[in-house]
Amino acid sequence: MLTLTVNPFAGAVQAQSSVRSDRLGIAFISSLDLPANEHRYQRALLMGAAWNRWPLYWDRVEVSAGVFDWSAYDRLVSDDLAHGLQLDTILLGRPGFYGEGGSIAGLNAPVFSDGSDTPGGGKTPNPANFWARFVYDAVTRYRPGGLLATQQGWPAGRGIRVWEAWNEPDLTMFWSGSVADYARLLKVAYLAAHQADPEARVMFGGLAYGNPDSDDWLDKTLALFATDPQHAGYGWFMDMVGVHNYSDPRRSGLVVRRVLDVLRRYGLERPVWLNETGTPVWDDYPGPTWTGGDPAGRRLRVTMAQAAAFVAQSAAYAWAAGAEVVFFHQLYDDCGNQSGGTDFPPNNGELCAAGGSCAGDAFGFYRNERGASCFTQHPLPDTPRPSAAAFYRLAQVFGAAPFGNGDVSREGDVVTITFMRPLSNERVVLMWNRSLTDTRLELVAQGHSALLVSFANEDYELTPTDGKYSIGLAPATPDDFPYLRPGEVSAIGGLPMVLIERIDPTLVNGGTAVPTAAPILLTPGAITATQPPRPTTEPEHDATPPTARVTPLPIISPTTFTVYWSGEDDSGIEHYLIWVRVDESEWKPWLETNATQGQYTGEVGRRYAFAAWAQDLGGNWSLDTDLQPQAETTVQ
Repeated sequence: MLTLTVNPFAGAVQAQSSVRSDRLGIAFISSLDLPANEHRYQRALLMGAAWNRWPLYWDRVEVSAGVFDWSAYDRLVSDDLAHGLQLDTILLGRPGFYGEGGSIAGLNAPVFSDGSDTPGGGKTPNPANFWARFVYDAVTRYRPGGLLATQQGWPAGRGIRVWEAWNEPDLTMFWSGSVADYARLLKVAYLAAHQADPEARVMFGGLAYGNPDSDDWLDKTLALFATDPQHAGYGWFMDMVGVHNYSDPRRSGLVVRRVLDVLRRYGLERPVWLNETGTPVWDDYPGPTWTGGDPAGRRLRVTMAQAAAFVAQSAAYAWAAGAEVVFFHQLYDDCGNQSGGTDFPPNNGELCAAGGSCAGDAFGFYRNERGASCFTQHPLPDTPRPSAAAFYRLAQVFGAAPFGNGDVSREGDVVTITFMRPLSNERVVLMWNRSLTDTRLELVAQGHSALLVSFANEDYELTPTDGKYSIGLAPATPDDFPYLRPGEVSAIGGLPMVLIERIDPTLVNGGTAVPTAAPILLTPGAITATQPPRPTTEPEHDATPPTARVTPLPIISPTTFTVYWSGEDDSGIEHYLIWVRVDESEWKPWLETNATQGQYTGEVGRRYAFAAWAQDLGGNWSLDTDLQPQAETTVQ
């Protein structure tokens, strides 16, 4: 069974993680404006991302008609690939001198220099089809075995294989041409890319589905392709489809399923990627932190805690519906949807009255660094939000082994999504609470024990009682999402839990689980330590000191917060001595107790460090007399 380590994002990151999930990506780990930023790469790799997504802007390569400068993208691609990232590269950005209304000049010219749209050995792109030339040159340059690979001596197979033809073509802010214009753009991209690299994968540009009932660009494009005599011989001019969703995690599954349904109507099967999903927060700079009591002011924004829950729920819904890969937007806040250079200090809305910049989009797993181009004035720069911890947990759980589509079930206020791992005969059940009060799920066991993973921080060993696991689930909080269904209180449920269980076929086929111990009853939303091992030594024979540790704390805590600790020993723990240090002052005893948690009340702006000692039943004290912080947090 999978064994998980403590989440490094719950406190200071101290060690590199080896987790890497091929079904998870992050947008803008790097970009043209942030090349060779080792710090950002390590942040993303530590979180477990395997994919990066960024735009290759045509207008920043072809600087004047027929004059190309690839040098900046050469560095970016080389850096990404050197760090082991796979790339979803968006071909985007028409140069102004190739404008033709909302479309591209020369787009309807033949794709190839022989005057045809038919690929063939030795054919080159038609120089009069400017888009075809750009796509062909980009793929030729960056594919495995391509120009840059040859120049730099890349290993076999290293290069870009996924090419996305534009971004959100169904939104006029990205594409103001017609559906027919986009269909031609996609066809040209497919033919040119496959001529340059037969193993290229060309993606239908990520769809926003802003008004899918009247404006389904995928359906309309396929209808046009159905009349094209070349469509059957050239894969309907697409290898895969991208789709986007924000704010409502359930919709991630709905848009993926809609794409698959449209494809099936045309007799097609194609991989679908949810290659943009996320939600901005309002309760942290640069978000509008003063809008806590104003639903209109925080519309389509959520709390940091809700953003963490969104990460798990959006990915689960998308994978359950059949998504191959899920990308979250984005690693840092960067500039959000605001103009480059936008910056202002934290404020309570007073800057808005003067008409200046006062709030921005806080999408990032990380807050911006001090030297960023936007939003540089957070009191805790370059620190993770809770959503970073949630992504890490997601990568740990779902990057461990292959899994199939999920089974979504809702009973009362509890949602469960069950994924199967056929190679290890395991089921992975992700579950959360949709109500505003604590609830408990009784889950029928299919094995004799399970690992329960908390997105808050810790893991728990569970054994069933009377053939069931009893699992506490934290409540949701209202998020004022404007498109809720009747009876719903929030688009985002409470922080999920994940159960991982190796299946015993005899139990699934009608047997009953035989409990081996009482279940661990969890307080909804709490972080508790893993159940300690049973003592192995009588106290009078125990000469080995115990070990004690404090569970890592969030980067930021409210004034009153809960501290958890635990210990291990051969004979058993008699009691703990918990120490606290305020800022950089002297360590002082806080509690001497046999409990494993306590409420601490601090002061805003102060940093608190905690350490634990333990005495075992044999009278031995733990050896860490030189106190070092085991958990730290800042009250804000």
